Amino acid sequence: MSDGAAIRVLVVDDHDLLREGVSSSLSAFADIDVVADAASGESALTSVDESRPDVVVIDLVMPGMGGVEAIRRLRAGDADLGIVALSSFSEGDRVREVLDAGANGYLVKSVDAASLARAVRSAAAGQSSFSPEVTMALTETPQVDRVSALTSREQEIAALIAEGRTNAEIADRLVLSIFTVKNHVSSILMKLHVQTRTEAAAVIFRSQTDRPGA
Repeated sequence: MSDGAAIRVLVVDDHDLLREGVSSSLSAFADIDVVADAASGESALTSVDESRPDVVVIDLVMPGMGGVEAIRRLRAGDADLGIVALSSFSEGDRVREVLDAGANGYLVKSVDAASLARAVRSAAAGQSSFSPEVTMALTETPQVDRVSALTSREQEIAALIAEGRTNAEIADRLVLSIFTVKNHVSSILMKLHVQTRTEAAAVIFRSQTDRPGA
């Protein structure tokens, strides 16, 4: 996305009214342009290639290919794509599954339009955004479990964060783009429920000492 350009959004939901409602709500913001919509995970994969969105806002429960699998495939196809999941559920296990699949954000469907727009902007910038209910569900997870919930790539990056490496150094070490590293770091901070890299390093070290036999 170029500076000053509207954020291009693809909305995915199998319910027509909900899909149209989300699209209409986001289109009310001058800096957001809903360029396409899709009614299934399968059509989302096709539409993302045709419409080239910056962010995909996607429902999780759909017939055929569910939202989690669609997110996994979307992320595999584009490491820099912003992905915001919308769901009626906020249980910790469901949230972690969605984050592991590659979503930047997770919002409950009761979210207001302004909060949804903020989540879209955050996802476009490679940052994470969560509804309060989701954050509360994540904070109930013990620290050791939080670290183990990181994907293998996130654990690799988390270890480098703990070593004090910068994003540029991590990008060079792992042969990734800076944007991709920033996206992973943002996800790591949210999954560990911390605000800074220093706090993340402390959680990582603490989880190592808290493990049985450590």
